[in-house]
Amino acid sequence: MTHDPEHSEEREAAKRPRVSRWAVFRSVGGAVLSLGVIGAIVGGLLALFHPETPLPDHWNPTTPLAVAAPVTPLTTWKMRLALADPAQCVAVLDASAQARSMTPLEVTDNCHVRNRVRLSQIGAARIDPIETSCATALRLAMWERHGVQPAARDILGTDVTVFRQIGSYNCRPIRTSNGNSTRWSTHSTADAIDITGFDFADGRRVRLIRDWDGAGPEAAFLRAAKDSACTWFATTLSPEYNALHADHFHLQARGWGTCR
Repeated sequence: MTHDPEHSEEREAAKRPRVSRWAVFRSVGGAVLSLGVIGAIVGGLLALFHPETPLPDHWNPTTPLAVAAPVTPLTTWKMRLALADPAQCVAVLDASAQARSMTPLEVTDNCHVRNRVRLSQIGAARIDPIETSCATALRLAMWERHGVQPAARDILGTDVTVFRQIGSYNCRPIRTSNGNSTRWSTHSTADAIDITGFDFADGRRVRLIRDWDGAGPEAAFLRAAKDSACTWFATTLSPEYNALHADHFHLQARGWGTCR
């Protein structure tokens, strides 16, 4: 039997597995896609860390909180980072308030102020000078900038010039309608502040005890201020909560999101 080289080559070619054009396309496409993903990651990192990044600071997760910056989806996350770092909290507050750092106050395990500041101005408004925690002061500064002042301008057509307060640090248990609780108040660590009202650039004075239940713009302003406080504080209690709060907002730096 004679050997046919041409037919032998055809038989060998038939035995070899065929690679479809689709498989080749898919392989090349996958490599291009992988390169595209890597390029996007590298581009994103350059956008974040390059000294001349076009990304605004308030959209850049690598830059710290600035109270005056516009609010973005990153703002509350940046605020939590600042609150968790005592040094950063003070640095952010220094740029947006008149606050002097003080030595920590240690009375008992239940009563102390460990990142203590003396606050006399927040943003554009004065506050009756008060010693409080940096966490409380920073949340107050965010509320002043992004809640209280916009509400005052929109509803009353004027600016807030003074925040009126009746205390932050107070070594005591929680007060309830049935008397003192066995749990310690957040005032015992200055993680709360009580605000009774506001003074305005046009001479108006608005107080919760007098104006909360009214039907005019002053009452509308107070309710808007309460609602915005719930954005910046972990707990907000108003006259709606109970009679013990008839004359003030109780604003906490700690809590589970209660807004009443």
